[in-house]
Amino acid sequence: MKSFICKLKNKAVTAAVRTCNSLSGNRGEGYIDTAIKILLAVVIGALLLAGLYALFGETVLPTLTQRIKEMFNYGG
Repeated sequence: MKSFICKLKNKAVTAAVRTCNSLSGNRGEGYIDTAIKILLAVVIGALLLAGLYALFGETVLPTLTQRIKEMFNYGG
């Protein structure tokens, strides 16, 4: 009877260790994780490009064209 309880205890401990290892392990990367990373990169890139386009379209280019016109409109 004592041997049976010892074997049962060993099996329970082994099962607990295997369960703990399988739950804490992070081997492999799923398709969903990769898709989320790609989606985040695309969204952040699009926001960055939209911000740069807005900055250049409304702030930099009008003053640049005005300066070029003033440079070539030399009346001297």
